[in-house]
Amino acid sequence: MKRTVTALLAGIALLATACGNPLAGGAEGGATGDIIIGASDVGESLLLAQIYAGALRNAGAENVTVRPPVGSREVVVKALQDKSLSVVPDYSGNLLRYFDKDTQATTPQDVYAQLKQKLPSGFEVLEQAPAEDKDLLVVRKELADSGIRTFSDLGKRCKEFVFGGPGQWSSRWKDKIKTLYGCEFAEIRTTDTGGPVTVAALKSGDVQVADLFSTSSSIAANGFVPLVDDKNMFPAQNIVPLVAKGTLSPKEADALNRVSAALTTDQLTELNVQFSEEKRNPLDVAEEFLRKNNLLAPA
Repeated sequence: MKRTVTALLAGIALLATACGNPLAGGAEGGATGDIIIGASDVGESLLLAQIYAGALRNAGAENVTVRPPVGSREVVVKALQDKSLSVVPDYSGNLLRYFDKDTQATTPQDVYAQLKQKLPSGFEVLEQAPAEDKDLLVVRKELADSGIRTFSDLGKRCKEFVFGGPGQWSSRWKDKIKTLYGCEFAEIRTTDTGGPVTVAALKSGDVQVADLFSTSSSIAANGFVPLVDDKNMFPAQNIVPLVAKGTLSPKEADALNRVSAALTTDQLTELNVQFSEEKRNPLDVAEEFLRKNNLLAPA
């Protein structure tokens, strides 16, 4: 999953100019003992990085830096290996697939258990959050009302429908959905990766089934109906901190575990709305989340 939020650059600009916010830290890190938090080129990752930073500062960490987006998972992993990064927010299923491309794990429990086993030395994952940002197949309400509520329901009628989704759908999921559900779409169209092109195509009826993400505000806003993946084709994608081993104290790790315990999919969706649609400063969004969940000392 790789989703670029259009407000990302604006959010970074806000980070650069933010002042007076109790979560704001220095612009540079790297000295021994510093905690350097990375974010991918996804707006949601930037928000999570700011939440992690606030929780760590509240736990007493003094030298906490949030780096601007650092690039792909390959870049992030290398940076954690050489400890130019200390911790990054990641997604359990994609992270497991990175380290074990042949994994068959799909449920949150199995994915997390295998992930801990497959991590190379030098890495660790802290506790995963209930929150997930995973692929969903969604349809318009009228199609759901006709009796299509699950992937199995869809599989019986796939040949009637045009599918819209990311360019990698055919290589990643076309064979899998055929094997599990007997689904072969009449046509597969590349729209975008869970973004406005996909939403517009589904809304207009140009496609009848689309791949979106579980934290997308577009689902509720347009009355789309997520289908139940009743055979777990899509693996779990719980939010999990990936850490360079030895860079966090037990107290600091506990602070991030408390963040994970508090973070739900509904909350993550709302955080994305505040950042990408309401254009709020990510530092303020992070602080509000931490205070609301009793993870920040009173001002």
